Amino acid sequence: KRAARMGRNPATGEAIKIKASKKVAFRVAKEVKESI
Repeated sequence: KRAARMGRNPATGEAIKIKASKKVAFRVAKEVKESI
């Protein structure tokens, strides 16, 4: 489980808060990894 943290929206470049959530954190990490 990942803790809540600050992230960045790849589409807009704005800073966003990421809630502590295993499912969401994993999904965001996967999408960011693939977009690089």
